[in-house]
Amino acid sequence: MVSVLSTDPVRAERARILSELLGDLQSLADAAVAAMREEIPGYAAQGPDFHADVRDQVVKHYSAKLAVLLEERTVRFEDISFTRRAAMRRARAGVALADYINAFRVGQQVFWESVVERAGKTPAGREAALSLAAPLMRYCDFASTHAANAYMEFQQYAAAEAVRESRDLLETLLAGGVPTSGRELAAAQAHGLAPDARTPLLVVTAVLLGPPTAVTAGPDRGADARHAACAAIARTGGNGTRTLSVVRQSEIVAVPVLGPNADPEELCDRLQAVLEGLANEGIRLAMGISTVSAGPAQIPQAYQEARAVLDFVPEEGGVAALPRITPFQYLALKADDTARHLVDPRITSLLAEDRARGGVLTATIRAFAAADLNLRTAAERLQIHPNTAQYRLRRIQERTGRSLRSINDLVDLLVAIALQDAQPALAVPAPDTCGPTNTGRERLATATNERRGSVDVRSFHEPR
Repeated sequence: MVSVLSTDPVRAERARILSELLGDLQSLADAAVAAMREEIPGYAAQGPDFHADVRDQVVKHYSAKLAVLLEERTVRFEDISFTRRAAMRRARAGVALADYINAFRVGQQVFWESVVERAGKTPAGREAALSLAAPLMRYCDFASTHAANAYMEFQQYAAAEAVRESRDLLETLLAGGVPTSGRELAAAQAHGLAPDARTPLLVVTAVLLGPPTAVTAGPDRGADARHAACAAIARTGGNGTRTLSVVRQSEIVAVPVLGPNADPEELCDRLQAVLEGLANEGIRLAMGISTVSAGPAQIPQAYQEARAVLDFVPEEGGVAALPRITPFQYLALKADDTARHLVDPRITSLLAEDRARGGVLTATIRAFAAADLNLRTAAERLQIHPNTAQYRLRRIQERTGRSLRSINDLVDLLVAIALQDAQPALAVPAPDTCGPTNTGRERLATATNERRGSVDVRSFHEPR
């Protein structure tokens, strides 16, 4: 088969087309940059310096492309060695990889349209343009592949550097130190942890339950479970900054910063939602959340709080959030057997029976206390008739010898309930009774796996 380049007219037309392109290189580059800005929003949003750099790269690529075509040879790496630094600059500027590769496509399209335009309508011109199609495609594939590899190499390097900087920053903060200069200070400011700030923050610790295997489902499939969880926690920041989140040996430590007038319980809800989402991907965590601290100087103490509260998380995992509980509940959670032995056996017996039968008396005690000893208000909260509420109060007093209208007696009952909440469920309710109040407490009462708004159940099996 005779090549289309074997005839002198076709070869002459090919040389003419390439020579005209070489002579019109500057205007051709301008057209390519204009097309990129029109078709790629990420490029249009950049400034003049960026566009000047893009134009310089287009000129270099078009020059290299024309040299390869004029010499009728295969493109080599040394022809496009300038691409590596440009790819790194695009990655550093935050240009998406898809946009970067799309720019190669646009540049190739502009170049090819110019080839076709200069080919004219003669058979020799058309054959000359056709002979350039395959070499142009090979050049574009070769150049874009090397550019993408350089882009990804820089991103991996930058990610590794960011991990190191985050880890170093966290160690400094946990040791009670203050970043004062350099990259560490810049990292602290990026995470909202400026040394002189008194911005409220929390410290979160999380431990993976089970072996650190790869994620089996979801968007993080294939990633290491601990690092996937760390990345998910880092995305919980709600004040415009990214949460400092680091894999630290066998645990994950994060320092989310609260924005102005932010609610710590809302942040706890977001963290619990993250935990539940990870569970759907096969990642089970035990998570501890500290009290609110005023600024980075208090991070060491907050870290100890978050680690200590992990003891309250059930074996199957969950969230132990100190902002969700009161000092009263915390003391009950930390109580030992001596505190439980001090509870009147009559109270212990009643609460155990009530828990097995649905917890309606326990719910009544809580509602009565929350209503400031107002029976009618308590009945409304429980959605029962006041006579039913009064009946329950009498039953409680008969069984325990405690009157709920006596502050001392009410405190005894509330302490006993809090101590019971801190223990595992004592019995499984019968199928025909209501479930226990505030189910899911297990060992942690309201500190574990409960969002705001949970309410106690009403009674369906007693007189009203």
